[in-house]
Amino acid sequence: MNRYAVVVLVVCSGIACGISKEQYQAKELEAQQLSQKYKDESDKTAALEAKVKQLEQRNTELSHSQVKLQEEKGELEKKSSEYQQLADSLKGQIDAGQIELSELKGKMTVKMKDKILFSSGSAKINKEGQTALGKVADALQNVKGKIIRVEGHTDDVPTGKGPYKTNWELSVARALAVVEFLQDNKVDPGLLSAAGYGEYHPIAPNDTSQNRSLNRRIEIVLASAE
Repeated sequence: MNRYAVVVLVVCSGIACGISKEQYQAKELEAQQLSQKYKDESDKTAALEAKVKQLEQRNTELSHSQVKLQEEKGELEKKSSEYQQLADSLKGQIDAGQIELSELKGKMTVKMKDKILFSSGSAKINKEGQTALGKVADALQNVKGKIIRVEGHTDDVPTGKGPYKTNWELSVARALAVVEFLQDNKVDPGLLSAAGYGEYHPIAPNDTSQNRSLNRRIEIVLASAE
């Protein structure tokens, strides 16, 4: 070791190093504040990440729900091969506005306005109605695995004078007349039934002549025999 070399061990306090006690405390407080701020920001970041994760999960659930709803909607709107065959067979009557055809959850409905089939207050099928029903009968001859229920519906206007005292009686008589016509035109009678609903199953409010006309109808419902 060089004899001029001096080894000095210095233990330096804040004051000895030229920093006052107040400055040291201020720096220590600043460090504590920065540490707390860092912790607060970290907590906020963690909370935001958790929120984002929740939103992503919710978005995934909504996407799955939307897909499921679309699938269910597709099933409801999907037309069966029987529907397509019936629609093709009755295309002329559908285009002429004599018949409306619909299908929901496997149940098909052939809807005919009463004026196509009957005169006011009557249960006798007129010539135009016979022609239209004849096409329906042709289309129904090959139906398998379905029941065919003919439903009569009226508006809420009392029948008044005539052979039918109530709308119940008129709706039943009209449904029976259609059943008999279909049977006479080779539709399997084992599949046929009739029901009269009178004025109690309207599809529109009975508040205008147009709406009452909509309610006066025959519906031929094809549903699963099961």
